[in-house]
Amino acid sequence: MTLPFDAVATQRRVDKFWQLPASFGTERNAYHNYLNELVSDRYALIRGLQILRDELQLAAQSSMEMNCGADLSLPSVVTTLAYTNCGDRIHQGEATKRYRDVVASRFATLSEIGELKLEAFFPAGGGTDNGATLAHVTVAHELDEQIKHQLYAGNPESISLVAIDKKTNVGRMRENEQNMVYGKTRESPWREPRAACGAIVGALSDYRPQNMIHRRIRDDLGEENFQYLSTNKILSDEGVDITMAIASALVAIRGIRNTALALTQELDERGLAHLTASTTVNRPSRDDLVIYLARATVFNGKVRIQSLGAEARLYGGKLVKHAAESRLQIRYGEWDNENLPIEEIHYKVRDSGL
Repeated sequence: MTLPFDAVATQRRVDKFWQLPASFGTERNAYHNYLNELVSDRYALIRGLQILRDELQLAAQSSMEMNCGADLSLPSVVTTLAYTNCGDRIHQGEATKRYRDVVASRFATLSEIGELKLEAFFPAGGGTDNGATLAHVTVAHELDEQIKHQLYAGNPESISLVAIDKKTNVGRMRENEQNMVYGKTRESPWREPRAACGAIVGALSDYRPQNMIHRRIRDDLGEENFQYLSTNKILSDEGVDITMAIASALVAIRGIRNTALALTQELDERGLAHLTASTTVNRPSRDDLVIYLARATVFNGKVRIQSLGAEARLYGGKLVKHAAESRLQIRYGEWDNENLPIEEIHYKVRDSGL
């Protein structure tokens, strides 16, 4: 017999999560963002629960000779992880290793032979090809109906966690000793500069309506932002052109919102989603940096999104000193990057029927 869901404990953790500080808008190394923002937040949402992410833990009722299944009578959480990034090969360190080591190793499903199973999507320009499809695939693959029945019947506080990390990218390089530029990078120090992200730079500098990627990026940006970014430069306080960094950020911010709203149609009463958005900064011969942009939760009839804003014309930035180098810190109007507003959107929870 499946016990009615007791949402009180999870709701308490979600409410406490939204009291935790977060720092947005500054280039930092990947370890900092992944540990201090993504991982710590996610663990706060499932604190005190038995974490089930190994396929062998889900073998309790299997007909195979498996004696390693989890005790589902304990309050438990099944986790799954999805991420998006531009398929550009330019990523170094951040996308190729750090993310898997720091984030995926903790929240992605582990196969029965010990391999990480991530839902991975690589749309040109990053962000999201289609938020509804991403949400559906990620949720559908997490739990079979039989396992869902066993999990829900085991303990009234057990839940599933859907973790999704949205990423875009932007190149950063020095054209000479004085000038830094965003939107370009090099494959290596001896290679010629080239656009990054090429899809976003191309859409803004040489828009071609027959190009479906250009059309998607234009749609992600919104028409007002597209017109503004394609005809104006956004400069930092020091005069550095950061237009492409802002464009990449806006694509990721649109992606997290679209996907969070789509998840309201996929999650049942025991489903909890945690989403993040960030932009990877590609530098020649050095590990990528990461700009943390937004976080969101979906649970119990309420979507909450904390994010930098959606209007390109309100963005600016400055270079700050960190680790003996200049790092970009973007800003949105008069907002405080350490205390961004939280948007709340209500939705009707889908009943699992269990």
